[in-house]
Amino acid sequence: MSAARRYRVLHRTVYVYSDAVTSSYGRAYLTPREFAGQQLLSHDIRVDPVPSDRSVGTDVYDNTTLYFHVTADHRRLEVTGESVVEVRRAPVAAAGQPWEQARPTHENGPLAVEFTLDLVPPEIIDEVAAYAAESFPPGRSLLAAVTELNTRIFTDFTYESGSTTVSTRVADVFAARAGVCQDFARLGIACLRSLGLAGRYVSGYLATDPPPGKERMVGVDATHAWAAVWLPDGSAEGGWLDFDPTNNQFADERYVTLAWGRDYADVPPVRGIIYTDAKESTISVSVDVAPLSA
Repeated sequence: MSAARRYRVLHRTVYVYSDAVTSSYGRAYLTPREFAGQQLLSHDIRVDPVPSDRSVGTDVYDNTTLYFHVTADHRRLEVTGESVVEVRRAPVAAAGQPWEQARPTHENGPLAVEFTLDLVPPEIIDEVAAYAAESFPPGRSLLAAVTELNTRIFTDFTYESGSTTVSTRVADVFAARAGVCQDFARLGIACLRSLGLAGRYVSGYLATDPPPGKERMVGVDATHAWAAVWLPDGSAEGGWLDFDPTNNQFADERYVTLAWGRDYADVPPVRGIIYTDAKESTISVSVDVAPLSA
């Protein structure tokens, strides 16, 4: 188990409209998850203007979500999540079994089977399946195969900020050989699913301070995304191994997990519906992940 690291996370989203908004419904995935490797020490979400109605619940993947409804006329909406989390990651699992043995079934991994399914519209194209197969020859260990796939995506694809949108298809990213962190996570997941493996999309953050001797990593001071592959461990759920194709590494104590699902569309940080005559709007997002003394 690695040493614990504690962070204060401030995630602010500001919408500005050219005309008054009379009603705004929002849903925010801004509450970091709690699990064996991460503890949520404090948390608050502030919405300005103050909502007339708000409630907290969980989705089908047990992510915590905030629903809110602002009824006061406004031209500016600000949603700010502030959290203190402690991250203590276990060493990368051995995952020494042949990768074929990590295909979940309704007997050995009933909760993971859903994560083997392709999306609609499909993301698993022939080119993606062929690309994945290069790293997964018969009998190879799951860890070795995922390690190589992680490195190949990092090497073969170029990080280009602004080159894609949240609706960009994996096929387009594959053809352009460029994208951002969420694209590379989704590509890695499509590769896993093409082989019958379970792939999970993870949203979160990277800590802003690199450890001694390490270079500053791509994706800091912004939301980040990575992938996870299911590991059978004899239990009904198994475990998950998080890997980051954007930075060619497995997730460690610098990774703060917000939420997870099958795809980005399951866990966007903030989304909603507004009623307005405004013809124009802008959105700005700022993220700060500051280390604290544990």
